[in-house]
Amino acid sequence: MTSHFRFGILALTWLVTSTHAVAEPRPAASGRTNRLAQEKSPYLLQHAHNPVDWYPWGEEAFAKARRENKPIFLSVGYSTCHWCHVMAHESFESEEVAAIMNREFVNIKVDREERPDVDRVYMTFVQATTGGGGWPMSVWLTPDLKPFVGGTYFPPEDRYGQPGFKKVLERIATAWKENHDKIVEQGANIVAALRESQSAATAEGKIDAASLDAAYKQLDSSYDPREGGFGNAPKFPRPVTLNFLTRFYGRDPKSESGKQALEMTLFTLRKMAAGGMHDHLGGGFHRYSVDRYWHVPHFEKMLYDQAQLATAYLDAFQITHDRQYELVARDILDYVARDMTSKEGGFFSAEDADSPVVAGIGDPGPKKNAEGAFYIWPKKEIDAALGDAAEIFDFHYGVQSHGNAPEGSDPQDEFRGKNVLIERHTIAETAKQFKESEDAVRQSLARSREILFAIRAKRPRPHLDDKIIAAWNGLMISAYARAAQALDEPRYFEIAVHAAKFLQANLYDSSRNILYRNYREGRSDIEAFADDYAFVIQGLLDLYEASFDVEWLKFAIQLQETQDRLFFDEKNGGYFSTSGKDQSVFLRMKDDNDGAEPAASSVAALNLLRLAQFRDDREMEDRAKKTIYAFTPTLSHFASAMPQMLVALDYSLSKPRQIVIAGKKDAPDTKALLKEVHRHFLPKTIVLLADGAEGQKYLAEKNEAIRAMSLVDGKPATYVCENFTCKAPVTEPQALAELLNK
Repeated sequence: MTSHFRFGILALTWLVTSTHAVAEPRPAASGRTNRLAQEKSPYLLQHAHNPVDWYPWGEEAFAKARRENKPIFLSVGYSTCHWCHVMAHESFESEEVAAIMNREFVNIKVDREERPDVDRVYMTFVQATTGGGGWPMSVWLTPDLKPFVGGTYFPPEDRYGQPGFKKVLERIATAWKENHDKIVEQGANIVAALRESQSAATAEGKIDAASLDAAYKQLDSSYDPREGGFGNAPKFPRPVTLNFLTRFYGRDPKSESGKQALEMTLFTLRKMAAGGMHDHLGGGFHRYSVDRYWHVPHFEKMLYDQAQLATAYLDAFQITHDRQYELVARDILDYVARDMTSKEGGFFSAEDADSPVVAGIGDPGPKKNAEGAFYIWPKKEIDAALGDAAEIFDFHYGVQSHGNAPEGSDPQDEFRGKNVLIERHTIAETAKQFKESEDAVRQSLARSREILFAIRAKRPRPHLDDKIIAAWNGLMISAYARAAQALDEPRYFEIAVHAAKFLQANLYDSSRNILYRNYREGRSDIEAFADDYAFVIQGLLDLYEASFDVEWLKFAIQLQETQDRLFFDEKNGGYFSTSGKDQSVFLRMKDDNDGAEPAASSVAALNLLRLAQFRDDREMEDRAKKTIYAFTPTLSHFASAMPQMLVALDYSLSKPRQIVIAGKKDAPDTKALLKEVHRHFLPKTIVLLADGAEGQKYLAEKNEAIRAMSLVDGKPATYVCENFTCKAPVTEPQALAELLNK
């Protein structure tokens, strides 16, 4: 979204870049609650005791604004958002601020994770009018929901070069009364411009293999060869970029650009794994690094990061067979299984960055909340816990008596005298320093981590957002299904199946063949969005290839039909983010950026290409290509903005390849062949099972080639095919390896 709009009398540009996370709210002294107390969203519940007369998004609030002719103040955030937490304590818990808000505005709170549709529309407005965005998002709307002023975090008083929130509220209230008609006209003009920007037909342009080269060059130009990653600070993992680079390598592994693409990926993964963004004690990754060194993170942990990063490390392991990537993947997956999985099998959304600081070694003073408090360490506490082993640990993880946060990485002075664990030295360097064997050092560090993990477990934990979101669960099912194959790990397979069954039982309405967005203390009434369908379908396809249970494939096809019906743009191609049913959301948009999460259309395009191969379905293939070409303007001018869409483009430009295993899936010889297949990085290949049973019969309904595939001389056999034209079947893993290596 590049259009910019003029505010007229309210030409105010307010933006403070936000970070993330939150703690539990403090109940008001009066014990009062507002309407948010009836909601299930953890974020809304955190504001249920504010003196602000909050409403959830809905007709009750809209009707009040129309009836009283008051502007709406819309505040959007999520429960693990740090600056949402700050603004809540500074402003929304203030009786003085609340009095202004309640007198002059109708105040609405939205959880962006529950309602990404609302967030997306108004964030587009904020970005277009201020040049940036973030959370908390603060937007003022006319009673008919048209935005006219927006920003993000506002301090309570003038600070950081920003006007104080009370001053902003008073100015907007005065302007509404004195210039009401102009503001209403301005809001209508803004909405018209936003609609026009979204309704334009696909522009002329060309996308082909040259688009892949262009994206590679764009990424190469921003690559940090010293620290890995792309750009300077802050540094985000953005796994979609790594997905593209590994596929770009796979196109021509022997070319210089292919080799460099792989090196950029592997080096970035190694630097992230060694950095403080990686939780060396408990596993998993924090949201991003505030510095270029991956050292000091923003400490929240998001489910979508864990899922995508686990997959990126699995790709690296399949390409290199280097166990360091396997170990990091397992570290992520084991963390999610332990700390972010419900008893029923669904995966929770996030863990907070903030947690209480408890007085102790190096921590004098009263209990309070601070970012990273659960994760950081004074040297004295580490040394007291580890005894003689502390010297090796401190050297390896960069522990210093005065703390180790780089200059400029701690603007709120929360890490003074504390250490964020980061692998400052390799195992080999540490062994050399202490004249020990590498095995001895590994064992010492492992014991030390166990001791510190046990100590840390006694600290007050960060807040857990226990919403179970369909889209993010789909990503996590993919990760576990992929890991079950690449690592030959049955436990991960069982976790994936458990989660898929949870989604099917709790977030799927079979009578209408629709998904719902999220679950917490029961299913929400918010119907799923395009990304929910796309990510869940991807998870189901990966689960089918891990299990060959045809029911998962059938479920994926059913959901694809619904996604096409509700979201596909038949005229211009691509998927709208919303179905258009909710009239309060005035704009249907198509995400044209693969960011922290991939765009729905990017994942859907690849799903369709895979399904087209499973079912030999030309219509699905055509829809996939129409989806890809709907984003010609972005891909032809700034291809690296959509690296996941480029993964789909690469797939569409390649000859589709199928590997069909003929044999009973539990037979030892079949398992041996599958294990060999799973050793290889095969991103443009689908794997099918011809077992003579129900699954093969279902596939054969539209895929004639699979009907004739059977055992060879009584032994399970592998058929490697392109466009369902197959090479001679092989029955031995070694022969299969030679075939796949070609």
